[in-house]
Amino acid sequence: MRVLLVTSTGWIDGEPGHEVLEAALDARGIEWAWEVWDDAEVDWQACDLIAVRATWDYVERAEEFLAWAGRVDVGARLLNGADVFAWNLDKSYLAQLEARDEVPTVPTRVLADDPRERVQDLADARAEFGDLVIKPRTGAGGVGVMIVESTHPLDELELPDVGLVAQPLVASVRDRGEVSVFVIGGEVTSMVHKTPGVGEIRVHEHLGGRYVQVPVAGEAAAAALPAMRAAAAFTGRPLDYGRVDLLHHDGAWRVSEVEAIEPALYLDTFADNAEPFAALVGARRPVHT
Repeated sequence: MRVLLVTSTGWIDGEPGHEVLEAALDARGIEWAWEVWDDAEVDWQACDLIAVRATWDYVERAEEFLAWAGRVDVGARLLNGADVFAWNLDKSYLAQLEARDEVPTVPTRVLADDPRERVQDLADARAEFGDLVIKPRTGAGGVGVMIVESTHPLDELELPDVGLVAQPLVASVRDRGEVSVFVIGGEVTSMVHKTPGVGEIRVHEHLGGRYVQVPVAGEAAAAALPAMRAAAAFTGRPLDYGRVDLLHHDGAWRVSEVEAIEPALYLDTFADNAEPFAALVGARRPVHT
């Protein structure tokens, strides 16, 4: 079996800790190679499976990335698949999840693109939630996230000319942090507790966030599988893998993101996800007749 592990020009060798995943694939007799998604010289048909791992430049080139995914996604050879990527790339999916009773989700309001309508949408969201967090509908790494306090004049906001969503400011992230639950091959495989840096609500490591692996247990872990099943209902196929991020809001752990395109496995710090991901790849081994 041959799998192509997809990365980007900034991560030619693969995601941090890639050696652990490579060893797990080797142990299963699976041939692998890292390839850059926009490299025109790659023959994407010359493999049995394609697994997106570190395509961390897709945010700036979303249309191009989705077009690439659509071209290579032949016969379900692309894990998760182009349709899942398209659904997950736009954070308006959180409003879809919120509408499902079985998935506790951080409330999410999609803002209008028209500037005048957007101000009214913001006013409505602030009347509902108070302090707001504004996020780009397509974004990663905390880029473009901003806090709008309940007293800030809305007509003075300088908002980017991109699609946006509004959510309540979940203040508990400052002391309770965020929990990330990995689901690979339909099973919860690991759980990570994240805390933001000083003066931040974003938990990303490049902004001072700290990550600690914790046992898989409790309400947060229990919320991950329903979120993945709900995503499957919207996209039309079960998700092969994903990371579900949760914040504690209104007395419960609620989904704040479902990362189903290229969630880092944190292999450089926590190696536990290598074996389940290699097993997922191995389970797709083709049957030759």
